[in-house]
Amino acid sequence: MAITVLPPLALRLLAVLLVFSAASLPAQTEGAYEVTLVTTVVDGEAVVSETDGHFVCATLDWRSAGMCRCGSCTWNHASILNLNLSTRVLLNAVKEFSPLKLRLGGSLEDMVTYQTDPDQICNPFVANASAYFGYSDGCLSLARWDELHEFFNKTGAAAVFGLNALNGRITLADGSLGGPWNHTNAESLIRYTAKKGYTMLGWEFGNELGGRKIKIQIHAAQYAEDVIKLKCLVDQIYQGLPNKPLVIAPASNYEENWFGEFIDLTKASNSVDVITHHLYSLGAGKDEDLVKKILDPLYLDGASSTFSNLSTLIKRTGTSAVAWVGEAGGAYNGGHHLVTDSFVSSFWYLDQLALTAKYGTKTYCRQSLIGECYGLLDTNTFKPNPDYY
Repeated sequence: MAITVLPPLALRLLAVLLVFSAASLPAQTEGAYEVTLVTTVVDGEAVVSETDGHFVCATLDWRSAGMCRCGSCTWNHASILNLNLSTRVLLNAVKEFSPLKLRLGGSLEDMVTYQTDPDQICNPFVANASAYFGYSDGCLSLARWDELHEFFNKTGAAAVFGLNALNGRITLADGSLGGPWNHTNAESLIRYTAKKGYTMLGWEFGNELGGRKIKIQIHAAQYAEDVIKLKCLVDQIYQGLPNKPLVIAPASNYEENWFGEFIDLTKASNSVDVITHHLYSLGAGKDEDLVKKILDPLYLDGASSTFSNLSTLIKRTGTSAVAWVGEAGGAYNGGHHLVTDSFVSSFWYLDQLALTAKYGTKTYCRQSLIGECYGLLDTNTFKPNPDYY
């Protein structure tokens, strides 16, 4: 799909905003204000950039039961481990986007072990204040992995799965984590998936372990070494099979030096197919000024520097990898009830979809499909929130 000066997505955005703006004008009182009619000209010939044919993506998260934010405890029935995958409304909602890219990941992905034997005990996450993300290791059972792939098949979803990238790490003197990645458990899941004939769009490596530091950081050189290892595993396991998954990384907040070093170290081997970054441009969900930010075009434009800088870096380094927004929910920490799950959120969401397309981003993954106060679907009824449309 070629993106013109105003791509199809942006044209729809323009039409919607014009209608919304007109509808929001107060009834005119004589002398209260002046209305100026303008003409908008759209150049449909000049191509600015291109997106993937299926640009829109959504996420499913590992968040554990008992984790309550934005005034709700939605992860009791909305996480990867406990979401009711047979709900008719959910199935139909995903089918409507077919094929919808679904990215399975989030902070707790680096605390997940994968069951290797159906008889092996597979425990859920348990709150643990001393653990990296506040929870002890959880487990993905083979039965649940089978259920998820049945769901992908029924809905036509294209799955991206975030692998645990912390196995084998040690704490370094500077507080970062180092040491080579222990890939044994992840390899077992990849081999099981390939053996079962399950189709994967991509395997992603870790969550927010590079770029601008959030909680944990791995140096770019070590992270690149591990991603190269993942690429070798994928090439080996899928050799001779019809659909080889993409290798996707680093699923982190953008920081130019770290991203630049990582790309330089992996481009010669073509070990990375997709460069993913995360962005919550509205700030914290508890911010009481969220609506003001969402309706301020100048504020919304502030995010363009991230998309522009990454686009420039990719071109400058000569990597064959493309850019995705791997996770973006507007406001972090679960969003804000009656804001990020309401009609007003559409102004931010549509604007950012158009901005990312302009700078050559191929896919945009919304946090989340379902869960907390930024889901595309209501976490109790599964019915669509405004941003779904």
